[in-house]
This record gives sequence, C-alpha cells and structure tokens, in this order.
Amino acid sequence: MTVLTVRSPGWWRIAFSLLTAIALAHPAAAERRNPKFDAALQEAGKHGQKTVTVIIQVDGKVRAQLKRALVAQGLPVPREHGVISALTLEVPVKLLDKLADMPGVLSVSIDAPVGSDQTVVPITNGDMLRQDLGIPTSGYEGTGVGVAVIDSGIAPLGTFGSRIRAFYDFTTGVALAQAPHDEYGHGSHVAATIAGSGSPYGSAYQGLAPAVSLIGLRVLDGNGKGSTSNVITAIEFAIANKAALDIDVINLSLGHAPFESAKTDPLVKAVDKAVAAGIVVVVSAGNVGINPQTGHVGYGGITVPGNARSAITIGASQTMGTIGRSDDSIGPYSSRGPTWNDKYAKPDLVAPGHKITQVVSTTSTLNVQYPQLRVGSGTTISQPLSLTGTSMSAGVVSGVVARMINAAGANKLTPNLVKAILQFTATSLSDANGQPYDRMTQGTGELNSSGAVTVARSINTSALLGTYWLTTPLVPSTVYAGAVVPWAQNIVWGDNIVWGDSLNYRLVAYENIVWGDNIVWSTNVVWGENIVWSTNIVWSTNIVWSTNVVWGENLIWGENVVWGENVVWSESDLSASEEVDPASIVPVAAPVSEWAPTL
Repeated sequence: MTVLTVRSPGWWRIAFSLLTAIALAHPAAAERRNPKFDAALQEAGKHGQKTVTVIIQVDGKVRAQLKRALVAQGLPVPREHGVISALTLEVPVKLLDKLADMPGVLSVSIDAPVGSDQTVVPITNGDMLRQDLGIPTSGYEGTGVGVAVIDSGIAPLGTFGSRIRAFYDFTTGVALAQAPHDEYGHGSHVAATIAGSGSPYGSAYQGLAPAVSLIGLRVLDGNGKGSTSNVITAIEFAIANKAALDIDVINLSLGHAPFESAKTDPLVKAVDKAVAAGIVVVVSAGNVGINPQTGHVGYGGITVPGNARSAITIGASQTMGTIGRSDDSIGPYSSRGPTWNDKYAKPDLVAPGHKITQVVSTTSTLNVQYPQLRVGSGTTISQPLSLTGTSMSAGVVSGVVARMINAAGANKLTPNLVKAILQFTATSLSDANGQPYDRMTQGTGELNSSGAVTVARSINTSALLGTYWLTTPLVPSTVYAGAVVPWAQNIVWGDNIVWGDSLNYRLVAYENIVWGDNIVWSTNVVWGENIVWSTNIVWSTNIVWSTNVVWGENLIWGENVVWGENVVWSESDLSASEEVDPASIVPVAAPVSEWAPTL
C-alpha cells in the first residue's frame, strides 16, 4: 500500500512558528550534538556570539518554500546556491537547533572564513621553474585555454596584456562585473605564475602558460579575507558561464579548516559540481604541515576544499635552486594527508611552491607590508615578489594543465583524465636520507610537465572505449639534468591505488572512472606496507592519534579551535637546509589578522 503525504501551502509557516516558539524557551546548548551541524557549529554560542552566518543545504524540492519562510520571519536570505541546493544567511544562535530540524534541511555548515595558501619566505624565477618542470622554450603555451582564478583578484599588469577575458567581484556575495583589480596581491601572483608573459621584466618572470586567457573571480578582500559562501557563488558562476567565458580550469589557492566530512561539506560539493561540469579544478593542499611551536612535521592537515576527491590537490616541493630532481624535497609547511574526517589519500601530487617569484601591483597589501619579499627594483606599476606556499604550487599545476589541454588539441581531456595523467607521470621524491616520501606527503610524486604534455599530445580520445588511445609508444621516464627519472606509473585516489605496467599504455582508457568509494581496483592501497607513520599513528582500520594540537588562534569564535580532537606530529625535525621559520607557518583558515606572516 502506498501512503501519500500532502503538505498544505502553509506547512512552512507552521514549522517556522514552532521553531521560533520553542527556541525562545530553548537557549543555546552548552554543547551541541545535532548531527546536521559541522564541528564549528557544535561550538556555536559557547563564547558569547549571538548570531552566526551559515550555509544550509536543503532538499531542492522545498528550497523555495524554506527561503520564503525564513524571509517572512525576518531572516533575509542574501545568497542562494542552486548548484548545491543551499541557502546562506545569518541566523540567531538560539535558532540553530530548530532550524536544523525544519522540513527539508539536510545539513547546516559554518560560512567559514577562507584565506590564501601562501607563507612568507624571502627564489625560483620563471626560467628556473620551467627548466625544473621540463618545459620547452616554445610550444603548447596554453593557446585557446581559459583559466578562472578564484582569489583576491587580478591586477591589470603588463604581464597579462589583454588576456584578462573577464573580471567579476564576489566579495559582496553577488557577481559584479568590474575592471580587473587586486588590492591584496595574492591572486595576481598566482595568475602570473599560471599565465604571465613576463612583461616588462623578461623571461625570468614568465608564467608557465603565457598564452592562457584569464577569468578573474574575486572572493578575497584587500586583506586576503573572504567567506566560503562567496567562493561557492564564484564556482557556481564559473559553471554557469563555462561555455560563454570558455573556462577550462579553476584555480583555488585558498582554503579553510575541515569542520565536517567531505561528503557533506558545501564547498567540496561545489567543487564536485564544477568537475562534473567538465572543469578541471586545481586546489592547494594547505600550509599546515608543521607544528608552529616545535617545527615537527604533522599529518592530517589538508584544508578544504583540498579534501575533495574530484579536485587535483597540490602540495609543495622545493627545487633547491637546481634543475636536477635528486635534491628536490617537500616543503615542511606543505599539508600532509590523510584528510581529517574521511581519511582520504591526499595530496594527489606536489609541485614547486618554494620562493616562487612573480609580479604583483606596487600598491598591493603584500607588496606594501612585506618589502623584504621584493625581488629587484620593480616599476611604478608592478613589483616582483617572492612567495612560498601551496598556493604557488597550485598555480604551477594550473599552468601545466593549460599546456596539456593545448597539446591535446581536439582530443578532449576530462578532469579525471587530466588528474590520472598528472599522477601517472609524476616523479617520486626522497628525503635527505634517500628514503622515498610517503604517499600522504607527496601523493604520487612531483609534477612532471614534460611527461604530462607528452601523454596529452600522444592520445586519441575519440577511439572506441576499451581500445588503446595512445597514438605513439611512450617511454615512461623523463631526463632531468642528464639523469633518467622514471615516472610514478600509479594513480592514488580516495582509498585505493592503481599500480603497475598495465597502466603504461592503458591509463587513458579510464575516461569515465568514478573515483572514490565505489571504484574497484586490482590492488588496494597498502600505506607504506602497513608501517607505523612517524611514532604516533597506526594506519589500518582505525587511526590512533597522539597529542592534541590547536590549528591556529581566533579561527571562528575568538578562542582556539581544534580540528576534530587530535592530529599526529612526526618527531623528525626540519631539514637543516630548510629556511622556513616555524613561527611564520600558520594555518590558512584563520582570519588574516591572525595568520598574516610573522615579520
């Protein structure tokens, strides 16, 4: 027997009236346990705040009614996110519990502050960077490829010429078409790393794909601060305007602390939608790789949306100023996996992010406040600046992805295929003792542009499914500084790994892979052959963490906030060659006044 439940047009008025009435007699609990709340909202009200801005994910069938109900009760809904069926608004803390219980509400998340993923280390110029990645002096420079940089903006500098195709400001929560600008400077630095021509400074300041068209989507203000909801709005805009603005790639060099599972996190879901729409999304892993007090390396510091399985999550490597790869290492500040709540394997790979020199506006906050990071004298309009962090690494990968798409020509590279090629052609790195870095530190290895572009231009994606796509034989290695360096030849995603020679000529046949929990590979991941990570983490069915650690100060409520309950730190100290001052490495998710570089 089928039972039909019919709601009258006024069901939402009754529901909200009950919400309001009960809330008046139900003060904010000292400790919330509502399963629909993320970790940050579990703490709401404990430190005196009266209201909080939240992102409410709802059943799409009732979103319109719920929005009308909220507005009717004096709670404006300034932003609606159709791509993830969500509403963003400010609500009284005392209403949170009953708001979560309203019909159709699926989850309630903090509108977390986001910040850029760079840290301060005063150099790898463009010439050195291209040589380290195996990029030729000409060819496949990103012609016909559009990259959307969701960041603090893009300044109209000479290095971009007329290639800023469009610019929209989302810092007010809506898309405002404006002339390009960047008061902070971070977005310009990332964009120049991706696509700068080097003008007027020459090839030393040329980006990785100098023919790329840029779409500037500004979500961070002049102090590098922004909100998750604005980032989601910008991603929605990119999806809706993918064809009109010819957006092939999104670069997200920003993030916030993980307060909930990737399966419910609204920013992760927006990233997933962008990838499903055919956009390659490149994300920084975060700069939460070392304990600021001790300098010990830590695991579990991947920021959001770096925990999105669909995204290409990038950690930071250091070139040590040489073209050869034998001395390349991982930046200790680079966030390690696994992801905090879901224990996904991240990052996917690493790329140079140490002392990357690119241009910003002379009036930008970063240039004005940190003159010690300037390289050379600059001009009255632009100034080369040296920045370090996974933000820079993500920009490097976005530039290489643009080259891959250009090289593929008429052959369509899906986001999954791009990710597979990048991981398959990466080269494994080892520490100072000659021991390979584990996969929670380097993914499959360091970015290899030469190998990735070679594969991208050597395939025919129009071939029948189940047949080989390669049009020419490939040698799975690249020569760096006279040394033959083998490719990783494996792909890691979620809880699984693909190994071996079977992928050497067949990896490109996996265009329609569904990555994650439901994929069945020939071999399951064995993390380090069941070793014990550092001294405090045991990886098998469960993870045993060691001592508590606080990721930053004043993250949300003006008090210390802990990710989950614990995080593990390694006992190995920083390499003697590492120039990063541990005191300057701070979480990317805290407000800029707290995580701004220490001088």
